[in-house]
Amino acid sequence: MSWRDEITLRMAFFLSVLTAMALWEALAPRRTRSFPRSVRWPANLGIVVAGALVVRVLFPVAAVGAAAFAQARGWGLLPALGLSFWPASVVSFLALDALVWGQHVVSHRVPLLWRVHRMHHADLDYDVTTALRFHPLEIALSMLLKMTAVVALGAPPESVLFFEIALNALAMFNHANAGLPPRIEPFVRWLFVTPDMHRIHHSILRDETDSNFGFNFSFWDRLAGLYRAAPAAGQGGMTIGLPDFREERELGLGRMLTQPFRD
Repeated sequence: MSWRDEITLRMAFFLSVLTAMALWEALAPRRTRSFPRSVRWPANLGIVVAGALVVRVLFPVAAVGAAAFAQARGWGLLPALGLSFWPASVVSFLALDALVWGQHVVSHRVPLLWRVHRMHHADLDYDVTTALRFHPLEIALSMLLKMTAVVALGAPPESVLFFEIALNALAMFNHANAGLPPRIEPFVRWLFVTPDMHRIHHSILRDETDSNFGFNFSFWDRLAGLYRAAPAAGQGGMTIGLPDFREERELGLGRMLTQPFRD
């Protein structure tokens, strides 16, 4: 698969899931909006473009290209173990998901990384575009980490592409201003991160912010003792965002890009 095919496929999934989640939010919102979409969406969508440009400039081949490069040379742990395609794909997906989860936890623990990551939490509302609100520096660090991991693993390029698409789609799903039916939500949450589960992670209360770090699978947080079932104020009463960044101007693209460098 050429890089143009990869981009086309990823863009098709991205736009489809973004549209579906936006419609779900519009038809059945979980919480009352604090700001209209016109205030938040231009910058939240604009930061996606900025992040994509940074990644393409710094890492022209990105994670899938790195996997293809390693595969052509027989590099990595999984080829050395002689694993066939499907077992290697399953191991790769789980390993990459654990890596992204671990990176997320560390970004809350290390002050320098938190300065970069906190822009994601400074959104004053919570909807599908919050899933896209990551600083280009964090995007670049994450891509470097994933590229290193896929080369070390010798992950199949197809499994890396599937992981990247699934990570993006499920992040938009669990950041949606929507909720699953009460009868279904606990069963889905047993395996996957749901909107009601991850929304707690965006609470203004620090002990709630430091919980529910997962984007794909919910069991990493359970295994690490970082799972929280519900926010103290309830889904409708919890406050979204950070205590130190409450002004509406912080929702602008310029303020978002410079936020890691400001106290």
